Amino acid sequence: MKQLNSRPIDAVDLLSLPVFVGTMVWESRVLSRREQRRFGDLDDATPAELSDPRLPPDPLVPVGYERRDTTASLAMLAGNVAVNLAVAGGVAAMGRWVSKRRVVDLGATKWSLPAAMLLWDFLYYWDHRWMHEVRLFWANHVTHHSSERYNLSTALRQPWSGFLLSWVFMPMPWLGIPAHHVAKAGQLNLLYQYWIHTEAIDRLPKPVEAVFNTPSHHRVHHGANPQYLDKNNGGILIVWDRLFGTFEPEVRRVKYGLTKNIHTYNPIRIGYHEFVDIARDVRRATTWRDRFGYVFRRPGWRPAADATDRSQVGVYGARTMPTSGSTSRSAGSYPGLNVAR
Repeated sequence: MKQLNSRPIDAVDLLSLPVFVGTMVWESRVLSRREQRRFGDLDDATPAELSDPRLPPDPLVPVGYERRDTTASLAMLAGNVAVNLAVAGGVAAMGRWVSKRRVVDLGATKWSLPAAMLLWDFLYYWDHRWMHEVRLFWANHVTHHSSERYNLSTALRQPWSGFLLSWVFMPMPWLGIPAHHVAKAGQLNLLYQYWIHTEAIDRLPKPVEAVFNTPSHHRVHHGANPQYLDKNNGGILIVWDRLFGTFEPEVRRVKYGLTKNIHTYNPIRIGYHEFVDIARDVRRATTWRDRFGYVFRRPGWRPAADATDRSQVGVYGARTMPTSGSTSRSAGSYPGLNVAR
């Protein structure tokens, strides 16, 4: 999730908080009445078990809520709102500067808001994709992926440095889209993505799944399963992933979180641990080429002499993939994959 923070708080914002609280209470009650996975059930599963396409699709069995995890997500949201309010003036000023140099002027017509929403969603896809492919940007976005659970509170686990990528959306004022429509498009895009952070909804009808980002598609995006990494980056529409080769359907049960989880509920560490790791790597690097790589190459990148398997460096860090075929065990027989009632 991502937003351009250059608009005043409106009625939609004010209504969002009670809606968030009400829907999280609803979801927690729904999930509590269903069978649930044991937390950490896939910790001992091999990459082959997490990715085997020859096994039948796994059923959706939720992980559920945990008080400390939800509290950490809400703390991240509070920090995100505070930072966004602090930098809103600067982002708005940048937008006005670009708007004065616009190449066309679309004006506030009945088509400008739909056009703004479509363009925002397209730019969001690339913004989101780059956040998974450039380590400096990932340091901001890793916050959102740090929970090992997946529920509506995860949607609220927002970073404190998202404004660093506001420039991605500057083509919109440059193309003459009115500022209030740019802001509204960002708001609606962000709010759409709230409801897809859930295990209370399985798959939707095929026409919906074909066009829109859904809970099933976004569960994949939050997976640390090898075949799910860097997939399904769309905001509202999943068609961008289908067009640009980053789509992956939900088949294997999702292992949520990072490939190397940070195991903390401390908001400061959640928000800034990857920036600290970047600084440490840059300080230890011996060449400017390596320093550049640690900041701007893919997360998990290491110099050739330091990488154990360069071909398997993925979005959340280096990993070693199995060289043999898939296991014969089914998803239901993964180590620890017991269902708790």
